[in-house]
Amino acid sequence: MLKLGLIQMRTPATQGAALAQAEPLVREAAAQGATLIATPEGTNILQRHKAALFEAMVPAERDVAVLGLRRLADELGVWLLIGSALVRRDDGQCANRAILVRPDGSIAATYDKLHMFDVDLPTGEHIRESASYTPGDRAVVAGAGGAQLGLAICYDMRFPALSRALAKAGAEIITYPAAFTRPTGAAHWEILLRARAIENGAFVIAPAQGGTHEDGRATWGHSIVVSPWGEVIAHADHDDPCALVAEIDLDAVAKARAAIPVLTNERPFTGPVVVPEDAVVAARSAAE
Repeated sequence: MLKLGLIQMRTPATQGAALAQAEPLVREAAAQGATLIATPEGTNILQRHKAALFEAMVPAERDVAVLGLRRLADELGVWLLIGSALVRRDDGQCANRAILVRPDGSIAATYDKLHMFDVDLPTGEHIRESASYTPGDRAVVAGAGGAQLGLAICYDMRFPALSRALAKAGAEIITYPAAFTRPTGAAHWEILLRARAIENGAFVIAPAQGGTHEDGRATWGHSIVVSPWGEVIAHADHDDPCALVAEIDLDAVAKARAAIPVLTNERPFTGPVVVPEDAVVAARSAAE
């Protein structure tokens, strides 16, 4: 059995304030026995005003929140997935980066978000994540706490090819730390997460941002743990900061994949062949 802790936050606009919010929640999860704890997207800072965000972002090795959480993992002896930190890359560009921290505070793996959230919402809001961050170019599976984690972030959940690649590479738990918008969260959050779990026979964990932040953005919350059979094991039914703890049995992954062996039944294919409408009409006429 593996005890998970999901940290739901309402991250402020500075790294120091973010650490002050995250630390007691991580401690709470660890006190309840969680040995693998995950925080949401944008754990270290959320700032919708681009100029202020760019000025505040620093490399991960100098980020106050990242360093503080690494020290906390070392102190508590837990695996800690910083769901994502908004940081400077070595080339000066910016990244939305998941950071997996070992129980001694060292970094086991990192993953830069692949899919950029560039959308025009029905509310009239225009979001261009690619204007702020450089996307990653590789998928990552990493061992942590006796489990294989497939690392993904927020909008990645809408791209099933990524979760399938992670599952086929051995991921037993797929992570989707998020800062979901409220309209899309209400409509799609739980449905998408349960679908990713079912179609891959994997646990899905999604620690989330929630509520109205000091920069004015509103996020969905409702952090969730889903089983490989699509059952909701644990769920925060609100947007407030909290520590959500759940115990999972990793044997459920093998059982789900044996019952419905989608990973082994999957076959390569060519196409699709696109048939022009006139050919369809001709075929119907010939049949008649």
